[in-house]
Amino acid sequence: MGNILIIDDDEEVRETLLSLTRRMRMSGEAVGTLRQGIARLRQGGVDVAFLDVTLPDGNGLDALSEIKALPDSPEVIILTGRGDPDGAELAIQGGVWDYLLKPSPIKDTMLTLERAFRYHEGKRGSTPVALRLEDVVGKSQPMRACFDAVAGAAGSGASVLITGETGTGKELIARTIHANSPRAAKPFVVVDCAALTETLVESTLFGHKKGAFTGADSDRTGLVKMADGGTLFLDEVGEMPLNLQKAFLRVLQERRFRPVGGTSELESDFRLIAATNRTLARMVEQGTFRSDLLYRIKTINITLPPLRERAEDVKPLCVFRVGQLCEQYGVPLKGFDPDVFQVLEGYDWPGNVRELFNVLERAFVAAGPERTLYAMHLPQDVRIKVAKAQLGKGRETPAGPASAPQPVSFASPPQADREQQAAPAAAPVSGPLPVDPASGQTLKDCKEVAERAYMEALVRHARGDVQRALEVSGLSRSHLYALLKKWGLAVDGPAVGS
Repeated sequence: MGNILIIDDDEEVRETLLSLTRRMRMSGEAVGTLRQGIARLRQGGVDVAFLDVTLPDGNGLDALSEIKALPDSPEVIILTGRGDPDGAELAIQGGVWDYLLKPSPIKDTMLTLERAFRYHEGKRGSTPVALRLEDVVGKSQPMRACFDAVAGAAGSGASVLITGETGTGKELIARTIHANSPRAAKPFVVVDCAALTETLVESTLFGHKKGAFTGADSDRTGLVKMADGGTLFLDEVGEMPLNLQKAFLRVLQERRFRPVGGTSELESDFRLIAATNRTLARMVEQGTFRSDLLYRIKTINITLPPLRERAEDVKPLCVFRVGQLCEQYGVPLKGFDPDVFQVLEGYDWPGNVRELFNVLERAFVAAGPERTLYAMHLPQDVRIKVAKAQLGKGRETPAGPASAPQPVSFASPPQADREQQAAPAAAPVSGPLPVDPASGQTLKDCKEVAERAYMEALVRHARGDVQRALEVSGLSRSHLYALLKKWGLAVDGPAVGS
């Protein structure tokens, strides 16, 4: 009944958990390093893994994506000897079952283990859902997690909120959910909330009767009624005017509405999917979005990762898009020089997939009749930005890449520090990083050295202000904390993950 793996460098913890698994009539194994744990997990057959955060050869949180990408990956229960809210956030985002603080009561640990095992057994016995993913491209772990969420949403009639940066493909995911749902044969109706005007918004959504206002020469069916039996997609729902939010909340609750100028209510059986690139929770705090409406539209939440956090998807996206362009223009299929992918994977893609597709079309046009796309065909602004970024990585901090990490507090800085932030930035990093291929140093090794040097310089420059660090680096909050943990940089004094 179940095979449990314990990855922890504390022998006492390993023995305690092994004893616990025996009491529960489960099979248990224990290793003391991350490398040994990953090697064992690759062999398969593990149902639940207890994973320590701070291990002699790495941070357990950094290995989550690799573990979750394994075939029949186990449920992961994180163990840590130090409370870390940001670590808990990263762990949950990484798909862990639970996050336990050592020492955890035996009763609580047994209950968590039993539930995780039962859940894993249930997943193993369930029939996989075959999704229609006609235009959705991605093989990275973040996208595979999204596909799992899409499969769950497609089989449900609950409201879905899709969040993510501009250009990540929110409408495409919404259409994919609809296409895989029981409502697939019915309409998919798009409401662009950013384009709704104050004067015509109710008429657009709910329709109107002839003579309801000047210019209403005939009855008009609104978008809500058009979605009857199908899916109503509210694109950029964060832009919905506040005065409309209350009216729309009632529509969601009752599925009934009255057209402008009408005397009776109509019904519409629609499934709601909404999308936004804004943080609605923050808008609720600011009073620009209703909390009760947020709860109604956020039964299921799917967050799409930015393209910079799934670089391995760049190549398949390129092949897919150029194939589309060749078919569209009626020309033979074009190939790629390897340098194209090297440039594109080095770009940070602020516009995400939408920007990538635009860049590829510009390169396609620039290539003309040539059968192969080369880096020279890519837009100059992209190539220049990548070249500058690569040259910038060839520098080190004044203290050197081996200098000890400096404690940084990402709490709100005092007034004096805020005033200092208006001053010129700290001295730029200068001097070449140690690069020596003759010593066996790989390109990956060199990138790691540059990455650490950048992160050390970033925390010094941020002066304890996390928002400043996010704005300067262009990183997401979760990616920033992941890199801080990776390089052992300190938050509020002690090293991260200790």
